[in-house]
Formats: sequence, C-alpha cells, structure tokens
Amino acid sequence: MSKLIVKDLCCQRGYNQLFSGLSFEANSSNILRITGPNGSGKTSLLKILAGLNAPEHGIVTFDEFGINSSEYQKHIFYLGHSQALSSELSVLENLEFLMCLNENIKKQLLENAINKIGLNGYKDEYCSKLSAGQKRRVILAGLFLSKAKLWLLDEPFTALDSDGIIIIEKLIQEHSDNGGVCIFTTHQDSSLKNQEVLEL
Repeated sequence: MSKLIVKDLCCQRGYNQLFSGLSFEANSSNILRITGPNGSGKTSLLKILAGLNAPEHGIVTFDEFGINSSEYQKHIFYLGHSQALSSELSVLENLEFLMCLNENIKKQLLENAINKIGLNGYKDEYCSKLSAGQKRRVILAGLFLSKAKLWLLDEPFTALDSDGIIIIEKLIQEHSDNGGVCIFTTHQDSSLKNQEVLEL
C-alpha cells in the first residue's frame, strides 16, 4: 500500500506565512481535494509536494522515500496551473515532449491519449491555434499515459467544459480505484466519490 506522509509542514512566501504545522496522510485509493481562498497556499502546497519548492520546515515522504530522492520523484505526476506548452509545436509534439521527460512512450499511445481526452483530429494542429480549454486538455492527456502512483493536480478543471470535467473526474476515479493517490486543488465542486477535503 502506498502512503504519502506530510508532517509539520510550514510554508512562507516573503513575509507572509501561508500555513504552518500542516500534517496529513494520503493512502492508496485516497482522493484529497484541497480548498481554500486565493492566497491560502494551495498551489504552494502542491509545488512543495512535487519537490519544486522547499518548505520552511517539515517532512514529506512517499512510500518512505524523501521528497528529494529519485525514487520519490518517479512516483509522482505533477500538473501545474499554467499551460506548459510551446505554441510552435503541434498537439502531438507537445505531448510527446512533456511525457518524454519521464519516459519514452510510443507514438500510438500518445495519439490514443489525445483522442481519449477529446482532441480527436487535432494531433497535428499547432497549439497556438487552440482554445484555452483545448490547451488544458493537451496537458491533461498525460493522465492517460502516466504510471505514477501519486497525482498532484493544480486546478485540473480550469477552462474545461462539462464534458472535459467528466473525462477528468472519471480518470481520477479510475486512478483511485486502481490504488493510486490523487491530491488536487479546485475552486469548483466535485462529484468524485470517497474524496476527503483539506481546507487551507
């Protein structure tokens, strides 16, 4: 059974302390929704869990591996709030680049992911021509390909229409049902089953 353990985490940005003494655990099949007002530290928390930012103090482990270890990093899939896409690359090329950072994936699997996320017929389209929702789907297509146990998703439903939200909620639910862990931030209500809420 996989387990994320967060102990006595403190985050400060400039002179502003976002949170302190934060402790929680997330086990296999857990879905944790992080809520709170703007500026409460939701994105900062996910970046700390992803190893992108360092906390003021505290401990984070996943399956007993420390956050800065390669073993920890290979078990996570982090989706940031901003669109990390190149406007000069096609949908397929962007997804190929994003996923090759972790592993080499066959082209057919990439194309299948593009179709499943609702971008059928767009694989050769330059990302500069896509809408905000379509760009978000390109990034989210990586969820169909990720083998990571721990998903860290910052506002995954942003810019998506109702059909897109249904696709992502189904993916998160399937990941949980298969023993994965998902932690996500959102300002929206979620219909996911068995989710727990952490308010910052």
